[in-house]
Amino acid sequence: MRSDTSALPVQCITGIGPKRAKLLNRLNITTVNDLLYYLPFRYEDRRNVTKISSLTNGRLETVSGKVVSMNMVRLPKRRLKIFELTVTDGSGLLKAKWFNQPYMQKNFSEGQSLILSGIVKRNSYGRAGFEMEGPEYESAEDNNEDFIHTARIVPVYRTTAGMSVRVLRSLIFNLFKDCLDNIEDPLPEDILLRYDLPCLKDSIYCTHFPPPETDLELMNRGLSRYHKRLSFDELLNLETGIVLLKKKEGRKQGISFNPSGKLLKQLKDNLTFMLTPAQERVFKEILDDMRQPYPMNRLIQGDVGCGKTIVALMAMVSAAECGYQSAIMAPTEILAEQHYINIHRLAEDLGLRVFLLTGSMKERPLSEIESGKADIIVGTHALIQEGVTFHNLGLAVIDEQHRFGVLQRALLRKKAQNPDILVMTATPIPRTLAMTLYGDLDYSVIDGMPLDRSPVVTKRFSPAQKEDIYRSITEEILNGHQVYVVYPVIEESENSDLKSAINGRDAFSRIFPDFRTGLIHGKMKSQEREEIMRAFKDRDIDILVSTTVIEVGVDVPNAAMMLIVHAERFGLPQLHQLRGRVGRGSSRSCCLLLAYEPLSKEARRRLDIMVRTTDGFRIAEEDLDIRGPGEFLGTRQSGMPDLRTANLIRDAGLLDAARKEAFDLVSLDPELAKWPLLKQSISAFWEGKIEIFETV
Repeated sequence: MRSDTSALPVQCITGIGPKRAKLLNRLNITTVNDLLYYLPFRYEDRRNVTKISSLTNGRLETVSGKVVSMNMVRLPKRRLKIFELTVTDGSGLLKAKWFNQPYMQKNFSEGQSLILSGIVKRNSYGRAGFEMEGPEYESAEDNNEDFIHTARIVPVYRTTAGMSVRVLRSLIFNLFKDCLDNIEDPLPEDILLRYDLPCLKDSIYCTHFPPPETDLELMNRGLSRYHKRLSFDELLNLETGIVLLKKKEGRKQGISFNPSGKLLKQLKDNLTFMLTPAQERVFKEILDDMRQPYPMNRLIQGDVGCGKTIVALMAMVSAAECGYQSAIMAPTEILAEQHYINIHRLAEDLGLRVFLLTGSMKERPLSEIESGKADIIVGTHALIQEGVTFHNLGLAVIDEQHRFGVLQRALLRKKAQNPDILVMTATPIPRTLAMTLYGDLDYSVIDGMPLDRSPVVTKRFSPAQKEDIYRSITEEILNGHQVYVVYPVIEESENSDLKSAINGRDAFSRIFPDFRTGLIHGKMKSQEREEIMRAFKDRDIDILVSTTVIEVGVDVPNAAMMLIVHAERFGLPQLHQLRGRVGRGSSRSCCLLLAYEPLSKEARRRLDIMVRTTDGFRIAEEDLDIRGPGEFLGTRQSGMPDLRTANLIRDAGLLDAARKEAFDLVSLDPELAKWPLLKQSISAFWEGKIEIFETV
């Protein structure tokens, strides 16, 4: 659509005044373009007109008939007014009812020809015949071919209080009458022909108002040729932006690191374990990048416990040897603190100075960071806030990337002169998706686990089996191991029936008086948490009762058992992350899932998957299937533009095609000067996220 039209306020459309514009704003519809692309979430088949005598109770049916009577029924005791309309098609009578909508009477007249669509019900007073409550209706007086509520495949939209689906459908229909001719197609014609895609004008119109011959199932699955065209547009905009971002970064001058390797050798000599071949391979890829004269942009993906942090530390030690600072940014204070605990001892043994910076700290090491006294800075998003100035930041490590995004990476890069960027994620993502989410990054996978790790055996228990759980805990501790007990909340609440960590610690102290029980949770001060984790690592605590603060970053090889209380309340990724805290030593480890009824179908499925497999990629695929890609990927949090039509899982084939076309377009014309409408479309798609095209 022409940009001068698409950006107009939605109030410019016929039938939309200030009140309706406010209601549409609640649906994030503010412009003409927003309304054009506000697609139905499902479609109803109202094409087939059924004889009244052949109606089926409980089915959505469409009938055509004449109004034979109208009546307003008042029920004073219930303060209810019912407008009743009776229609006939010669084969029988059908009653339509509208509750507390007396104004409906003005819309009809006796003898009027109508089409009605709704769920058929038996007459509520036991008489013969059928009725519909609040059916959709349209006048059939003038052989109107523009039926939009009945006698066709009808779009159904998500709405908001104060705006009915009928009204929204009418507004969108009016929009097409006003604007359809203004829609211009940004796709180059050769791409349209190559993939047999319909033009944009037809695609937008037909996703709202499909032609009569359209396959209803394909429409409802988002797989019609019209949906495919709109999905392709989004995926091409996404992929072209990513290609342009990568190209832009590749042109920048970076730091060419050339470490001697002495500090790295010292670090390796100090480790109490051997690096895996996968860790060595990925570190070599990182070091090769660091030696280049342009900025590194690399993603390390690896399952829980594969040893990503030590690989990142090796890179930071290499940067320090060349005289540069490193920063590692985590999404939460808990994770930042855990990284600090794990890193500072190893790094300080090498003579490097490590500092922690989080938002809640009163004394912030800003002068140490600015002066260069800090070699490695561990922190949260506080690292990219105003007031933080680095002396010479050379390497930035970003952990749990799916919670950050391109925007945060750009802000961190602005803190220095194009530092190398290393991104880590423990969220297993199929390669196709990783190439999309992190397409501006090179890609490494740590696909092997440390040699001394044994698979974690996972078992599910009900509250009736608590004695079996207690026996297992006793055996584990008597065998010289330690146990985690994880609760979903810190304290019990009147609004929740969940067991809490504080009460749990008291209960375990009573149940196991001969064992030492500790407690750790997110409301404790960081120093207190560090002391408790140190005591647990030093084996001064046998049972550590915790909330999910131990979900990431904690490494205690002697902890060989974990009990998760209310396991039904945790998501699959969280259960997998928690389980990753055990199985870090050579001993056989167990994860016990204590689940309380009633269990939803999804909860049962999650628990079954956890018992069945420890493979993070398999778990990720199941999680994708349960939650869908939008929630799984958290695109809103990742800094990526939202996808309104495309589905990264369903449209994997389109995604590959879009990536290929994006590379070809950018290699032919990096500024897309030959395709101004496409350039405009891509800029609008990425607007507010990051600048894709250089501005002069």
